[in-house]
Amino acid sequence: MHNKFISYLKLEKNYSDLTIKSYERDLLDLINYLLEIEGVEDIKKVQTKHLRNFIINLSKKHLSEKTINRKISTIRSYFKFLLKIELINENPVVHLKNIKSRKIAYLPYTENELLKLNQYLQNSLENSDNNYKKILEYLIFRIFYETGIRRIELINIKTSQINFNNSSLKILGKRNKERIVPLSNQLLDLIYLFINKKYELGISKTETLLTDMHGQILKERYVYNLIRNLLNQVTTKENKSPHMLRHSFATHLLNNGANLNVIKDLLGHSSLAATQIYTHNSIEELKKSFNKAHPLANKNRD
Repeated sequence: MHNKFISYLKLEKNYSDLTIKSYERDLLDLINYLLEIEGVEDIKKVQTKHLRNFIINLSKKHLSEKTINRKISTIRSYFKFLLKIELINENPVVHLKNIKSRKIAYLPYTENELLKLNQYLQNSLENSDNNYKKILEYLIFRIFYETGIRRIELINIKTSQINFNNSSLKILGKRNKERIVPLSNQLLDLIYLFINKKYELGISKTETLLTDMHGQILKERYVYNLIRNLLNQVTTKENKSPHMLRHSFATHLLNNGANLNVIKDLLGHSSLAATQIYTHNSIEELKKSFNKAHPLANKNRD
């Protein structure tokens, strides 16, 4: 039955392939649990207690609150669908609540930290005689920091999404939502260099922009580890990830006067509420604003 639900998401809801894969993984986790732990084969016999036990089981695996709540959302959508097609008469998810998420405010990287990393990568590339790996690493960082792109969106960039005439990139985001982001001349030059290197090495047949030396699409884990290792060069902050580059992209734009609605569009958010999560000012910016504006502040300090 879950196959019908997946078809419904694809054909009627028009969800992206990435979103559908996420739903499918979550459902398979639930189905396997019901069969192996609860002994329930018939989805019509699932009760609220079975679903609560599933959530407790997920918590014991030390999954994040965000991941667990995503799975709950998938379950909620699935049983709503079963109710819609009249396969079940009662919805066992009605009394199922999301678990409370701990709000952890991670500081974005400073502009100086990322400028330092940019210089480090640029020097590494110049000293490598345009080594393929060095170009790739520098390009991945530049696209992340200059566009605020998500990791999976970066991995799936097609060369056809780049408009060299008006210096822009079309990004296919969540639920197939498209957005256009500008590209700097320096980033375009780096993309040109990378594409030419792929032609030179005979690995230009694939439409995917970012590939390894065998023409294979990059793995998410590779990209995550690359960014983490690069950030280790310039920052001691605990959270080192592509997502924090996205956070820093938004924060630095805001700190330098960009309109919040513009940042929302660049990030591909549907509401300002989602954007504001990424745009908390750094402590340094808060100090500057306080010292400039408050009558009791020490005006001589930053």
